[in-house]
Amino acid sequence: MHARLYHHIVWTTLDRAPLLDAPRARFLSQYLPAVASRFGVTILETGIVSTHIHLLVRLSTTSTSMARLLQGFKGGSATRINREFIGRKDHRLRWAPSYSAKSVGEVSLDRVRQYVRRQAEHHPDERISGWPE
Repeated sequence: MHARLYHHIVWTTLDRAPLLDAPRARFLSQYLPAVASRFGVTILETGIVSTHIHLLVRLSTTSTSMARLLQGFKGGSATRINREFIGRKDHRLRWAPSYSAKSVGEVSLDRVRQYVRRQAEHHPDERISGWPE
């Protein structure tokens, strides 16, 4: 079976608190693709600002459910970050319980890719100092 399934996924920190800084963004840029791979998903583009994350992903026909994928992204990343950045208890990473996942047609891929890539331009007040390098 041949299928191309693309989604634009967005999730935020709890209460949109500015909890994502350059070290956490670096961690997420490595962690999220590893999780995606385990679920049969390819991350095509990532946009990270201090309060939220945008991903453009390609799902395979054997990919897991979106809910399980997001649990892997959100739950796993918060646990690992909070363990690795142990001295920052007042700024523990907590994700909001919801997320947005919208399907994207092939015709719109380039436009959505650019939108995801340019999150710091769309949200200049949420730009992460020192990110991307």
